[in-house]
Amino acid sequence: MAIVTQTPLNPGDSPLVREALSSVVSRETSAVQTVPAAGESAGDAQGAWPRPPRTRVIAVANQKGGVGKTTTSVNIAAALSMNGQRVLVVDLDPQGNASTALATEHRGDIPDVYQVLVDDLPMAEIVKEVPEMPGLYCAPATIDLAGAEIELVSLVAREARLRRALAAYDAIEFDYIIIDCPPSLGLLTVNALVAADEVMIPIQCEYYALEGLGQLLRNVDLIKAHLNPTLRLSTIVLTMYDGRTRLASQVAEEVRSHFGETVLNTVIPRSVRLSEAPSYGQSVMTYDPGSSGAMAYMDASREIAYRATAV
Repeated sequence: MAIVTQTPLNPGDSPLVREALSSVVSRETSAVQTVPAAGESAGDAQGAWPRPPRTRVIAVANQKGGVGKTTTSVNIAAALSMNGQRVLVVDLDPQGNASTALATEHRGDIPDVYQVLVDDLPMAEIVKEVPEMPGLYCAPATIDLAGAEIELVSLVAREARLRRALAAYDAIEFDYIIIDCPPSLGLLTVNALVAADEVMIPIQCEYYALEGLGQLLRNVDLIKAHLNPTLRLSTIVLTMYDGRTRLASQVAEEVRSHFGETVLNTVIPRSVRLSEAPSYGQSVMTYDPGSSGAMAYMDASREIAYRATAV
């Protein structure tokens, strides 16, 4: 699936690119007042965001590593919870990076998503509330989850194990369940896509990040056709945007031209704070709320929340 054209684009010629560039003006050291989106009042921007009419289950997927899946999952979940939403993050990556960023214990002997998928352990027994983040919960992953790909092969209804576990988990009413997928298209990612209603794809603003996008979209179509007819691509997030490079502007423009309103207006800039936050067991939303990364994820989360009213 060829997305990037050979002709370089001039960022100054495109209103969309100008909009993207203006949204990533450096804000690393001081907070900037957020401007409400169209249709919002100033009170909406400062108060609790609207809750969706039903739980939104969102799989954050891209088989390419290093595009910002975990960073996007964790920070959007944190921003939503800070604005009146009840959010569960399901860490489906054996590396357990989302669990680390949410300060949720995930040693080898801690019950995790592996036991839920393979041993039918109830989801309620592994979910933990994130410290100092009311309304935000995490289902952790340990390294044991690396073996689940093989062990799921012989199980009945192997593709729907996560969906069944989430359906049986009614201990709390969540507004959002965000599933952080591993960087592959194996059975763990298939379980996430079967359990989800929506797919969110983070796309790094570099050419290589686009090469596997067609394969991911074909897999989404196959799962929609055979396993989960309600699945839809709802959101594309442009990550690691560097406004100093023409390539970033070109990739952003091409993705917007192909996917239209599916792409969030907010782009996520490269930010040192985004990389530092997990080492402190925090999302960037609490580690440095005034950084460019935190404010970009807050804006992106607001877009997602207000799209919920149309779902």
